[in-house]
Amino acid sequence: MAEAYIIDAVRTPRGRGKKGKGSLTEIHPQELLAQTLNCLAERGGIERGQVEDVVVGVVSQVGEQGGNIARNAVLAAGWPIEVPGVSLNRFCGSGLQAVNFAAMGVMSGMHELVVGGGVESMSRVPMGSDQSGSDGHNPLLAAKHFQVPQGISADLIATLEGFTREELDRFALESQQKAAVAQRENRFARSLFPVVDPVTRQVALDHDEYPRPETTMEALSQLQPAFAELGAKPVGPNGETMDEMALRIYPQAGQMKHQHTAGNSSGIVDGAAAVLLASDGYVRSHGLKARARIRAISTHGEEPLIMLTAPAETARKALRKAGMEVGDIDLWEINEAFATVPLQTIRTLGVDPARVNVNGGAIALGHPLGATGAMLLGTALDELERRGLATALVTLCIAGGQGVATIIERV
Repeated sequence: MAEAYIIDAVRTPRGRGKKGKGSLTEIHPQELLAQTLNCLAERGGIERGQVEDVVVGVVSQVGEQGGNIARNAVLAAGWPIEVPGVSLNRFCGSGLQAVNFAAMGVMSGMHELVVGGGVESMSRVPMGSDQSGSDGHNPLLAAKHFQVPQGISADLIATLEGFTREELDRFALESQQKAAVAQRENRFARSLFPVVDPVTRQVALDHDEYPRPETTMEALSQLQPAFAELGAKPVGPNGETMDEMALRIYPQAGQMKHQHTAGNSSGIVDGAAAVLLASDGYVRSHGLKARARIRAISTHGEEPLIMLTAPAETARKALRKAGMEVGDIDLWEINEAFATVPLQTIRTLGVDPARVNVNGGAIALGHPLGATGAMLLGTALDELERRGLATALVTLCIAGGQGVATIIERV
């Protein structure tokens, strides 16, 4: 099997994902991605016309993010019309899955130079815009596998694991504190580029604007649970609530404890990211300097109601493919969809918490759905270089009970 090398990784800042309140809300998602592609090409020092495909993750593929945003962004970026693009949706894992598919093209020997990445403008195309719900409103599927909103799943996992509200809030506070240090020390500078308003040509945003460094445990403790009302909503034919249905499938939980809030869950933001991958032959023939290689990739599916526990087994599969153990990984990026997700993964695998999300995560920085996985890979690579370390594992939980993971190794 051929090697897939990472030449470079870039991303936009994360802008607040509320219309009119974030600095990126007036910029079309095609333009966010187009600027990302051009920054990647410039920093990577490659000829745009030699890119054989642009693989892009995006969750809400409707409206401004419909119509194959990958191809449209290639055209919006002014790249040669010969460069194709394809969009995919693996929910929250879409950005990393796009990178993995791009890497597969190189590793199979079918591609020499490919881009993988993601984009999501949550302010312009909010969650739920495709009106599909969790199961496409298929009653036959619902009868086989009843699915609940992710917040209910997060609270169910926390209940089963025995995580307290204080533990969830403590993890959230540490995410904010680590992100504040990372911003203060410019740890994101290698990947991050300033987004320019395509109309005014002025810089719209040059830093992640979602973090709240002033956050305290006292402030977090005063936030109300975000999903208690939803859990009490009748959804079954006999008036059964979401919580009751979840507890019928997981009776060992006893009684649902709703503990996730806006403070210990991921933030809604806008952003885009892209990763440039090349074959060994392309790297050598074009005099490029690879930063890392893809060591292993994996996906995994688990029970769709609990939904968010797959990162642990997905990571195990990637480690087995790489011939590695948990302790061989220097840095971990476990997406902070909800505080319980990295906490459960850390506990299940026995990961050293000091190696996890060392620059904060989606609780502090935000989670631009389709872009997050590609962003995390770039963040991990930058931090490996900054610390002089070798290996990182990136993994994300995914709606419907899935996980995706990638192991990278510096070269």
